[in-house]
Formats: sequence, structure tokens, C-alpha cells
Amino acid sequence: MKSTMQDTPLSIGQLVRFGTTIHPTAEVITWGQSGPSTVTFADLGRRAAQLAHGLRSLGIDGDQRVATFMWNNAAHMEAYMAVPAMGAVLHTLNIRLFPEQLTYIAEHAEDRVILADASLLPLLAPLLPAMTTVRHLVVVGAHPSDVQAPAGIEVHDYEELLAGKPQEFDWPELDERSAAAMCYTSGTTGDPKGVVYSHRSIWLHSMQACMTDAMALAQSDTVLAIVPMFHAMSWGLPYAALMVGASLIMPDRYLQPAPLAEMIATLRPTAAAAVPTIWQALHAHLAEHPVDLSCLRDVLVGGSACPPSLMRAFHNDYGVHISQAWGMTETSPLGTSGRPDVGLSAEEEFDLRCTQGRFVAGVRARLVDDDGKELPWDGEHVGEVEVRGPWITGSYYRNDAPDKFDDGWLRTGDVGTISSGGYLRLTDRAKDIIKSGGEWISSVELENHMMEHPAVREAAVIGVPDAKWDERPLVAVVVRDGATVSAAELRGFLEPRIAHWQLPERWTFIDEVPKTSVGKYDKKRLRSSHAAGELDVVEL
Repeated sequence: MKSTMQDTPLSIGQLVRFGTTIHPTAEVITWGQSGPSTVTFADLGRRAAQLAHGLRSLGIDGDQRVATFMWNNAAHMEAYMAVPAMGAVLHTLNIRLFPEQLTYIAEHAEDRVILADASLLPLLAPLLPAMTTVRHLVVVGAHPSDVQAPAGIEVHDYEELLAGKPQEFDWPELDERSAAAMCYTSGTTGDPKGVVYSHRSIWLHSMQACMTDAMALAQSDTVLAIVPMFHAMSWGLPYAALMVGASLIMPDRYLQPAPLAEMIATLRPTAAAAVPTIWQALHAHLAEHPVDLSCLRDVLVGGSACPPSLMRAFHNDYGVHISQAWGMTETSPLGTSGRPDVGLSAEEEFDLRCTQGRFVAGVRARLVDDDGKELPWDGEHVGEVEVRGPWITGSYYRNDAPDKFDDGWLRTGDVGTISSGGYLRLTDRAKDIIKSGGEWISSVELENHMMEHPAVREAAVIGVPDAKWDERPLVAVVVRDGATVSAAELRGFLEPRIAHWQLPERWTFIDEVPKTSVGKYDKKRLRSSHAAGELDVVEL
């Protein structure tokens, strides 16, 4: 028996029509050197239509890839709307990747057009000769005469491309399973891998993001979208905002603590999203330059585990509620959201907020041990997290990667426990967990304890070879400005907090923990530095 329901495709074009007509007065506010500039959803819709016509004039008439090399701003939002809605594929290039990775990605995706912010041209221009499939470079914020490009690439001014074009576009009816956008992983363990999102997966992910047990976005919200639009589609915020009419604050290139604090003070967002390192830097800045943060109803943190000490500090100092979420490029990225049950004590609620959150509707999960055996959800058994669902990738673009999939499940590479209530608590990445004498030591747990010490600004823990125990933890510490602390003091601080056999013997003090392109600790580089003898290690 079949249903009587109409078979209407879930397309980005449909979402653009809805967001720009039902929520025409919602806004995208871009922060600039002289302050904010604002455009309504209605005006965005008209400019997105002009962009689509402009791209048609450049030969984009099918599912060709249109790349962006841009900050978070209104023009980037126009591309988010126009490119997939017209039937092409939006490819967000990560501006922080190494040059070799960027050229590999552009070639692998076969990008035809690149939309680029003028301020980023010094990074992009030297790479263009190696991007052999690119035919057009469209520059936002600079005249083409100021841009040098290799033969075969035509340079256009963004505003001139839009000028005079019709302000309406007949967004085509597309197969909802067709490609809408693509992102590449950061490639910390080999070449970056392409994940291709469908119109259907983006639509369903947007619906879940707006639900009360996820990001709980509403028309009344103004969201400070710090997470880059090239990082897992800005965690789905642009499309979720279109769906409910939430306004967006785009920080453009102004991601330092001082301008972010000014944005919050001036524009009064109700929600914000960024990786933990952004909030760590902001908290340090606010100690000397306080700002009223009472407007923030919720702060979403993801990308890596948020230190509980940071969550407590924001709550105690500013009344700001930090929630964690977990996901990855391969999961669109929403997999879990940290919204605890009601009726709990303050400490019970805080303990659950220190997990990565509870799996959301649409995402199935399981824990698997090293032998492939499924483990119980009891909050105790530790295994690798595997997931599946309508916005979870089932493969990579032009890359088989059989080791990443297990009978239809995505192997996430994250290790942890799942409680009977579905709360995920990560203990490590599979490649980062420390195996000492046959027992596991969680680098994340050690880092969280270290971050509670008042003299520690950052701490990263890696496993290093040990003749007796195979591996032992090495703690890399960044000391706060003006503070002093010894390795012996830090080890004494850890002693009552963890099992004695887990206490690190090896310590090193560094100026900064190396970061990946999306702001996570780059432990691969730390391990390489240690192997090369570049770290001054103290042994206790």
C-alpha cells in the first residue's frame, strides 16, 4: 500500500523560496572594519537570483562545482543559497589548509568557478596555476584589474557579475538525492576526503538543528555564527536559519577576541557557535575587558571537547550556558546535542553537559570493540563510535576508503562510552588514545584536568613510546601570561584526580599548542616534534 502524500522534493531551492518570502525581514549582519552592515533575507533572495543568473552566464548549467574561498559574510550566504538551488554543487574550500591540500581538493572536486574574498587572494592566487579545472575567478571586494590570474582563468568582479541581472530565478525542481554541496575533511591522516551532501540530507539536518533537543533555533534568535562556513557547512546554521527565520551575525575575518566581544556588546546575539579555542581566547580577553554577555541564551561548542573548567568559568563569571555537540564533516555535522533532561540537580545537569550530548533523532549509533563486537550502552564499556542516518555519509567522493565503513555504518574514529540514556562521552580519538601496559589512558581527561589549573592556558596530551609500558603520556603545557608553574607542581595537581598509574612522567612547556585548520589540537604535529627531538622534555 502506498501513501496518498504528494511527492514534493526537499530541495535547497524550496528552502530559499520559503526563507526569503516567509521570513523576509530576518537579517544577515556582516561585521566590517567600520562596523556592521545588514541585508534582509528578502534582499538576499534577490541577490542570490542575480548570482544564479551570473553563474549561468559563466557556463554553470548543470551540477558543476562552484567553489568558495571566503569568510563568513553575506556574499558567502548568497552563494549558499544560489549555487545548490540552481542545480550546481557548492564546494566550500577551507582557507586554512596547506597549499598542497587546497590544490588537491580543487582538482579532485573539479571546481569550475571560484568565488573569493579579495582579502584572501594572497593565499589563493599562487595556487591557481595548479587548479587546472578552474575557468573563472569571481572576486568579492576588488576590481579584476587588480588581480593577476594565469592564462585560461577569467577574472570577474562579483558586483559586476550581479549587476543588471534579473532579481528572480526559476529555481528548478531537482532530485532531492542529488548533490547540493560538498566539504572535504581536514586530511590529518592522508589526503582530504570529499563528503557530498544531498538536498534531502541538508533539509533533514536543518529540521533537526532547529529542534529543541538540538540547537533550538527560532525566529526570535540572532545567531553569532563564528564557526566557519567552510567547516562542515558552518554546522548547518545558514540553512537552519533560513528554515526558521533566525537572523545571522557573520564575523567575516574579525575572529579575534576584541572584535568578537564588540560584536556581542553591539549586536546582542541570543546564541553563538564556535570551537573551544575561540571561547578560551574570549574568556581571557574578557578578564581585562569585560562585556555584558547576558544576551546569550546558549553557546554551542563542538569540534573538540570543551574543558569543563571553561564551561564553569563562563557560567560563574557571565551566566552563559555552554552546550556541547558532537559531529564531523561526515555527519553534516550534527550527531549529538548536549541538552540534559529536565528535573535534574545543578550538578547532575552540569555532568551531562560535560558529555558530548545525546544522539538526536535520525542518528543511529553503536559502540564496537577492537574485535568488531557491539558493546552495551551502560556508560562504562569503551569502544569506537559508529553511526548511520539520513545525513551521515555512506562513502567518500571518488575514494573507496573501505576502512572507514563497517556494513553500512560510518566508523567515526572516536572512542568513548554511551549511557543507557543515549549520552555520548568521548574519551579520545582512536589514533590519540594512549595504550599503556595494556590499559587505556584518556588524553582528553588529562587535558581537562590540566585546564583546571589556574596557571595553564592550554594543555595537550599525546602518547609517546616507552620501553616498559609501550606508551606513556606526554603533557604539553602552555602557561598563562604572567604565571609560573613547574612540571612537579602540575603533576602534584593531577595526583588526587586520576589513578596513580596514569600520572604522566613526561612534561614539556611550549608557546602554543599547534592547531588544525578547524581549530582542533594538532597532535600529529606534536608527535612529529617529539619524534624529531624538538621538544624540551622534563622527566619526573
